[in-house]
Formats: sequence, structure tokens, C-alpha cells
Amino acid sequence: MFKNIYLYTFFLASLLIASPCALAQSYPTKPVRMVVGFAPGGSTDIVARLLSRKLTDSMGQSFVIENRAGASSNIAAQLVARAPADGLTLLYMTSTLVVNVSLFSNLPFDLNKDFVPVTPVVDIPSFLSVHGSLPVKSVKELIALAKSRPGEITYGSAGSGSATHLATELFKSIAGINIVHVPYKGSGPATTDFLGGHVQVLFVFNAEHVKTNAKIGRLRPLAVTTRKRLSDFPALPTMIEAGVANYEASVWNGVLAPAGASRDIVTRLNTQTAQAIRELTPTLAEMGAYPMTMSADEFAEFVRREIGKWANVVKVSGARAE
Repeated sequence: MFKNIYLYTFFLASLLIASPCALAQSYPTKPVRMVVGFAPGGSTDIVARLLSRKLTDSMGQSFVIENRAGASSNIAAQLVARAPADGLTLLYMTSTLVVNVSLFSNLPFDLNKDFVPVTPVVDIPSFLSVHGSLPVKSVKELIALAKSRPGEITYGSAGSGSATHLATELFKSIAGINIVHVPYKGSGPATTDFLGGHVQVLFVFNAEHVKTNAKIGRLRPLAVTTRKRLSDFPALPTMIEAGVANYEASVWNGVLAPAGASRDIVTRLNTQTAQAIRELTPTLAEMGAYPMTMSADEFAEFVRREIGKWANVVKVSGARAE
């Protein structure tokens, strides 16, 4: 009798131990909805679709993109925050969302409490660039010129609270300079006016634009905003190397799940995404996007740091949602 009880207990314990692994291996059992907070056809949507195809192939179920554009991706985030925590609804997010925590006063979700960070996807760097007519050839020379002419040099952005705006405000804060903000209604008009010489400084997020216009002298890239140099621009220093301490500012993409998603599902998604991004590296490089890999725990810590960093920049700059 005791022997039978022992075997029965051992059998139950084995099931309990094995069940998380079985859950992870069987996930997903149904098609997965990946919600993107931006319109179809943009760079975020394109990368999300490339990833979804790879995950569909590797995980045996369809990963379907659902575009829910609006309110700087807050509409998509709200939808996913209220979804079941079964891993069948995911949020494909950008760094815009960590800025929104400080930029919007009444968000209908809590980024820290309502989501589980799953995995980063790509990092899209920007380039501190000056118009070809500005007589500087390095970040140090730009800082020196700005300090000698406070309030005279202008910089463009895609609008208040945009990535280009906050990247420049972070630069201003660390460098201790006063250059004047000229906001535009999107990155297209800002870039057009910058190339036309109407503003002198712009953080450009399109690597191809930088390459093309640098060759003909319409802009001069001074540094890249990533922590490491880029293989496509080996001679271009990082902002940190150029003397701007601890500066790092890029647009990154990642995946979040609703709070309560199991650890095993998160780990499986993290592993499969990392593999997919490695395979997509050549294609992503053509878009100016670079693979970004971390464990789920590392990504969670990264998201927390980003929320704090940009909260301070938003406060100092006085940026507001538009």
C-alpha cells in the first residue's frame, strides 16, 4: 500500500514538474495576434511583418499582424493590456511607448503593471547631423559653436515629444548648450527643411538618407547615437566617444505580453525571436535596423531604465503630447 502511495505521489509530482515544459513546447496552440500601434507600410509595421513570418514558420502557428494605429500607439497598448494572458495576443511596441508614460497624463494602462516584457527586436539608430553650411566637423566643434552663439542655432524635429525632439533635448541637457527647437508635423517636413538649410541641426533616423546626402554635401553626420559604432559607418564615432557622456538614444522595437503571461511562454518567444532576428539580419541592415537581443529579464530591466531616462528628458524639455 505504502509503495503504491509513493508511486502515485511521485507520478503527480512528475506531472507538475513537466507541465510547464510541456506548455512551453506546445505553445502556441492557436494563431497569435501581434498588435502593431502604427499604420501598415511604415518601418515598424514592415519589421513586425518580417518577424511574424519567421515566427509562423518556426512555431507552427500563424502570427497575424493587426494594425491599431492612433494616439502614439496607446490604442494598441490598451487593447493588449486588456487581453487574456495566454500569449495569444502580443504587443509589437516601439520606444515611443516608454516616452508616453511621461508624455501623457492619463494613460488607460500602466506600462509597468499591465505588461510583461518579452523580447527586444531591433535598434534603429539616429545620426547627429548638421547642414553642410554649418562650419563644424565634430561634435566638440558643434558644442563649442553653440556655446559661443547661444540661442542662434536651430534644430528640427518631427514634433513635440517625438524621437528627434527628445534625442536633441537629451543632447542639449548633457552638453549644456542652448539651440532652438523648430517642430514640424512629421519627420518628412523636418528633413526637407533641414536639407534645405532652414534648420542647422537634425538627428536623422534614416541611414540611407545620411549616406546619400553626405556624399553630395547637403548634410554632415557627426556621430551615431548607439553605444557601439555601426559596421556601415565604421569611421563615425558614437556620441559617447565624441565626448557626450552616457549618451544613447535610438528608436527600438520590442514585444510585450499582457501581465500574467507564463514564464515558459515568455522564454520560448524570447528564444524564437532572437533566432528569427539573426536570420533576418541582412534584410534588416538594408533598412538601417540592427538586431537587438537580450533575455526577458534583461529586457525588463532595460524598459524600466528607459522609462526613467526619458521621464527626466520630458520634464526638463517641457515636451507635451500633440
